[in-house]
Amino acid sequence: MAAVAAATVVGVCLTVGSASAGTLSGSLYRDPSSAVVRWVAANPGDSRTAVIRDKIASQPQARWFANFNPSTVQSEVSGHIGAANAAQQIPVLAVYEITNRDCGGASAGGAPDLNQYQTWVSNFARGLGNQTVIIILETDSLALLTCLSSGEISARNEAISTATRTIKSANPNAKVYLDGGHSTWNSAGETANRLRAAGVQYADGFFTNVSNYNSTSGEANFGRNVISALNGMGISGKRQVIDTSRNGGASGDWCGDDNTDRRIGQYPTTSTGDSNIDAYLWVKPPGEADGCRYTAGSFQPDLAFSLANGAPNPPTTAPPTTTPPTTTPPTTTPPTTPPPNSSPPTGDGCYADVAVNQWAEGFTATVTVTAGKSEINGWKVTVELPAGAAVTGTWNAQASGTSGTVQFTNVSYNGRVAGRQSTTFGFQGTGTGPGRIAVCVG
Repeated sequence: MAAVAAATVVGVCLTVGSASAGTLSGSLYRDPSSAVVRWVAANPGDSRTAVIRDKIASQPQARWFANFNPSTVQSEVSGHIGAANAAQQIPVLAVYEITNRDCGGASAGGAPDLNQYQTWVSNFARGLGNQTVIIILETDSLALLTCLSSGEISARNEAISTATRTIKSANPNAKVYLDGGHSTWNSAGETANRLRAAGVQYADGFFTNVSNYNSTSGEANFGRNVISALNGMGISGKRQVIDTSRNGGASGDWCGDDNTDRRIGQYPTTSTGDSNIDAYLWVKPPGEADGCRYTAGSFQPDLAFSLANGAPNPPTTAPPTTTPPTTTPPTTTPPTTPPPNSSPPTGDGCYADVAVNQWAEGFTATVTVTAGKSEINGWKVTVELPAGAAVTGTWNAQASGTSGTVQFTNVSYNGRVAGRQSTTFGFQGTGTGPGRIAVCVG
């Protein structure tokens, strides 16, 4: 039921304060390379852009890890964590890799078997660093068990319990939440039983409503009943996180690709005012399909616009530090002509083009690296930033320096580029975006 949403983000690792056990505080990380941010940047003239930009793209959302990629997942995770740490914000990572996920439905996939799942999780955990990170572990994995035999259920429970302990061992500050379904699926008592069987005692709590649109108040009441049931089993101190990304309108049928009555719900925050609830999160990115009318996980601007149109404006008192202020929304201004030194090489080598999304206090830049007539195996792009500008986060590349002349080099999985083919990387910063790409060496 949870649509697959995957992207690659790599950056520079710094530190951010940790949260104490059972509670969360601090601002949530907004991924500047999410599908909705990329769509907004690519469609400045679309009539829907302003609404989608201001009410969805401006907000922190979960980054889904849903591809079975054991050889590259560690670098992808560490890059995403690094970018969040550089912004001094808390990232939300949705792990969606369990074997036989979605019971073969619209979001089928995952690891080929549970042994390979544990390998993937171990590699994933190695990239988590040691600062606060929220892990949404395996949506629907406990609420949806109809396709599994009793032996397969036991094996899944053990796999999730082991995954939780693996993540906690790698990063004691990781906040891990297990699948609690939602308030109109299984009963609170049954949900508590399933959480206990899957090792919730090793986790920080459970998440609900990723696969539905139930009201926040209904989910909170359900969560209190689950917590009470867990307490009765001798499992105390567990808390809930609620997905509010699509529950601001009609509730009911989980698959909302055709439903125009939905609205975004409460904006993401760790300030819930409820001691049982650690955060309201946008786990399922608004505008990404469930697989009913569109391909699961694909970003659909009409869905995003339907969710955002008529919804309240986001709060302006404490916008995320990587998000342009809501009072001065970003204007997408990709260059109309290639920057200097970016013309294609006549022979070998590479060239680079940059597109800048500038707002009042900062920017994001997307750089396309294209190989010449022959394949390159490794590239380096040098960017000159104007005075006062500074890089605060990077994805799909490694940065050397943060101001003045900054060099970006490929990471392990995108250095090889076939002749006349391209790869992309990006970075965000404060001040004015780069005026030119100085050189690309491949």
